[in-house]
Amino acid sequence: HFVQAAFWYGLVVHVRIYPIIYALPIILLLDPLHFQRGKKPAIVDWSCRTSKKSRDPINNKITRSQYIWNFFVKLFTRRRVVFATVAGSTFLVFTGLCFFLYGWEFLHEALLYHLTRTDPRHNFSIYFYHIYLHYEREFSILEKLVSFLPQFTVQLVLIYRFALDLPFCLFLQTLAFVAFNKVITAQYFVWFFCLLPLILPWRKMELKWKGLGCISLWIGAQTHWLLWGYLLEFRGKNVFFQLWMTSLFFLTANTFVIINVIRSHLYCPLFEKSQSNSGDGLKAE
Repeated sequence: HFVQAAFWYGLVVHVRIYPIIYALPIILLLDPLHFQRGKKPAIVDWSCRTSKKSRDPINNKITRSQYIWNFFVKLFTRRRVVFATVAGSTFLVFTGLCFFLYGWEFLHEALLYHLTRTDPRHNFSIYFYHIYLHYEREFSILEKLVSFLPQFTVQLVLIYRFALDLPFCLFLQTLAFVAFNKVITAQYFVWFFCLLPLILPWRKMELKWKGLGCISLWIGAQTHWLLWGYLLEFRGKNVFFQLWMTSLFFLTANTFVIINVIRSHLYCPLFEKSQSNSGDGLKAE
């Protein structure tokens, strides 16, 4: 069924480009440690998430080092090649069709615009103030792309640390992607809200204290920002600097929530290690 999954993944990336960040953890999970010829991957017994060992991925049967080693040594396995080919072809076909129908305007608005976007209007991102102050001059390509570096670094760290626990990894990736993005609006919060049901059963965080504290901090930071946004947008006050300071606080609140969610999660890999360590490379299948 991973061919079907590859098709839908390619289509989803075409519709909303941000799920492209899930490609690397998915490719990592399509590992010979899980997939053997003629066998279905065995999902880990979720009851093990209640054990102490599940809290630390180093103590699990499959370590991160095994995945990284397999990723480089057995990168071109059959499943990985097929998944990448099907997903990439689906994306290119639908994008090519839209390009044929709507031309360069579609390509710019759907894809290219996001790489060099400079939005001078206030948004939750910490980058908006710098863009606002320097908007009258032309930004270089390097300046437009440099904001992706912290975001890219955080993504790599999260993937390396949590890719084995795929649902949790996808949630963290999305939350961090939004928090460190160059443009953040309220609609982006839906991206990680919809993934919450996948991780809530596996958290140790008590809603009464730490959970309620994280929720209150996140909502409070957003409400604080909206207060200054109201003064700017509806009252015409020159509060750009204050709004930027609240954006810094909002990023801090998001980072605090991410750290506490990680610390309270009962970590467990999604799949069991296969009985045979032989790869499912191109020749094997």
